[in-house]
Amino acid sequence: MIVDADVHISPTPQGGNSISTDELLRRMDHAGIDKAVTWLQPPYLRDEIDAGNAYVARAMREHPDRIVGFGWADPNLGVARAIADARRAVEEHGCFGVKLNGAQNGYPIDDPLRAMPVIEEIARLGTTLALHVGADAPDHTHPSRVATIARAYPELRILVVHMGGAAFHDLSAAAIGVAEEHPNLTLVGSAVRAIPILRAIRTLGAERVCFGSDTPFELMHVELAKYRALLEGEVSAEERERVMGGTIARLLGIEGRM
Repeated sequence: MIVDADVHISPTPQGGNSISTDELLRRMDHAGIDKAVTWLQPPYLRDEIDAGNAYVARAMREHPDRIVGFGWADPNLGVARAIADARRAVEEHGCFGVKLNGAQNGYPIDDPLRAMPVIEEIARLGTTLALHVGADAPDHTHPSRVATIARAYPELRILVVHMGGAAFHDLSAAAIGVAEEHPNLTLVGSAVRAIPILRAIRTLGAERVCFGSDTPFELMHVELAKYRALLEGEVSAEERERVMGGTIARLLGIEGRM
């Protein structure tokens, strides 16, 4: 089973880097992807996050064998609102977790007044937290901030999306180092160079690293080909299966759901 651990859809696609559920499914079929961990795609109307979360949830309900939906919360809209959005995404929409993006929404992901109360609620819900962790906004999404969260909530499952990439330079070494110290972190190697991905697998093990394409900001079938070429001759068949889907499937409890 191949699972893409980082894709975005939008209820109001405007062309270019913006796609609907139907277009995502077309790209998955073209690439040969079985399932996709799916969240909202920026840019979005910030006052319509709940409608966007509902769109992701509808995609998941209509295609339960393909779409693994996550909610989205933005504490800049108000902490109480973000907590409510996270709770609704999990309890009402049935999402597998909640994503926070301090780069897009402009806040430190470990901000004690804005972000941490929302993360506390996500931890209380017993679900998975996904974090944009990239060099595109190092002040807000540096791996050291992930360490603060991981220390505060050691039982919380955390996806480190982009593993410090998402820019021409990257913070992947720092992300790998933080993950070494905190076993509740799993790295998603999307929008990051090939060598850091391989370094993460060799340092942390295949059970801590996931394939992700960052669709539609990258081409899904091209990113899949990149991973296949990267892993060929470098890891065992079992390790390859883990990176390409087994790790994220076990983390989210979706093994065998086809």
